[in-house]
Amino acid sequence: MSTKGACQTADLPLAGVRVIDVTLVWAGPFASMILGDLGAEVIRVENIHHFPPSTRGVAPKPPPSYMSGAGGALYPNAEGGERPWNRCAVFNCSGRNKLSMTLDPRRPKGKQLFKKLVAISDILIENNAYGVMERLGWGYKELKKIKPDLIMISMPAFGNSGPYKELKGFGAVLESLIGHTYLRGYPDLDPTRTGNPVYHADASAGAIAAFAALVCLYHRHRCGEGQFVDLAQAETILAQLGEPIMEYTMNGLVQQPRGNRDAVAAPQGCWRCRGEDKWINISVCTDEQWRGLCKAMGEPPWSTEQRFADSLGRWHHHKELDDLIGEWTGRMDIWEVTDLLQRHAVPAGPVLDEALAFSDPHLQARRYWVDIEHQEAGTHPYPGFLWRMSATPPMVRKPSPCLGEHNDYVYRELLGLSRQEIDQLEKEGHIGYDYVC
Repeated sequence: MSTKGACQTADLPLAGVRVIDVTLVWAGPFASMILGDLGAEVIRVENIHHFPPSTRGVAPKPPPSYMSGAGGALYPNAEGGERPWNRCAVFNCSGRNKLSMTLDPRRPKGKQLFKKLVAISDILIENNAYGVMERLGWGYKELKKIKPDLIMISMPAFGNSGPYKELKGFGAVLESLIGHTYLRGYPDLDPTRTGNPVYHADASAGAIAAFAALVCLYHRHRCGEGQFVDLAQAETILAQLGEPIMEYTMNGLVQQPRGNRDAVAAPQGCWRCRGEDKWINISVCTDEQWRGLCKAMGEPPWSTEQRFADSLGRWHHHKELDDLIGEWTGRMDIWEVTDLLQRHAVPAGPVLDEALAFSDPHLQARRYWVDIEHQEAGTHPYPGFLWRMSATPPMVRKPSPCLGEHNDYVYRELLGLSRQEIDQLEKEGHIGYDYVC
């Protein structure tokens, strides 16, 4: 790994904190990734008898059609290999700084081993469907008997109470039910959800769950007590719709989809530039910015017309402005027009695809991307950290774990089992390194 950081593991903010990770897909793993980046020892508890869909790929042996990325399951060189669950980017992107151990939670011995691990841990984070942990005997009331100051973060789709608690859902479902999908589209088109795998709800819930864990750790440090956090993933994005919600609660108005339009700013939108599928965002909120836009365009004669003289007139004639501005941007390179507009103090920025974002000079200069070497997936650049810290910067200490990679460490060093006991667990199907389902 190329990212080392200035501090050692013991100097990181969460050094000495142990996290049990029983998470799936993206929201939960994203939360535990943040805690791992901050120095926590994160132990994923996995089951070789149950393949977690959309977590370590689409299937234990995905068909060739999925190797190229359909459904979000990305494999290096479009090859799953003998153990595709260890090569899947969906998992490896948020699996850094974690350990992996396996057990079968359906059997009494597996349940007891899990509880032994809880007894020496600080945080348990899970985003399974409502009721799963209780049915396994791992509910908070039961685990609190073993570890009174345990912090447990439970983040099912709709929380642990209410009429929707038993409903299951991924990011697309949450965004639709909460109202994001309805507002995201264009006035003359059907509602549009975000495409797989970029569901805003997952990252939002994950980051907020990590924050909740930090708050609970602070509370425990002051008061000596743990607590249960009931985090409904859907509710983490509802708070981000403050404006349309207040529009309804105060004025009784239901906001309609606007596409690239704004309730006040005009012109505002996304215009095509020269080249194939190149676009730029421009947002004019003040008369000063409008004058800057006109100067950048060379003061075209139409810019002085009375219909565009003030913000209200520009808002009412937005369609005409779309066409006129589009004629100008369509002749220019995306970076040329971005630089020109920003030099005239006009809010503007290019629409970047993954390739352009990766090569963006600003992100490169800030060393946002981190190269991580994985024993089965190879070395690739991955998205970096959510923030920088001057004294205790987050760091990549280890790549994503292969399935069961740290069984020996967990069972022998942490749980104190003998070699014969570990061998027996492997014979019984608790310990393994390949899915057998």
